Amino acid sequence: MLKTYLYVPDQLNQEINALAQIQKISKAEVIRTAIKKGITFIKRQAASSASLLLQIGKIGEKYQPHGPKDLSAKMDNYLWRKS
Repeated sequence: MLKTYLYVPDQLNQEINALAQIQKISKAEVIRTAIKKGITFIKRQAASSASLLLQIGKIGEKYQPHGPKDLSAKMDNYLWRKS
């Protein structure tokens, strides 16, 4: 296991201490658990975002929408009515 140093705000440190006392585990264990759950959450968000983009792509393939040929060049004009 790698030893590392981490700076946390006082309020967060108090919350970590309280959780450690309530659960009767070390502060390090509270921090490891929080980091692991946080990383899992971030990975799920990234996977769901990628999945959503793939679904949007499938909708585009199915319906073959057509738009202006210069859309990428004049995107601001179309979105914000800028001339």
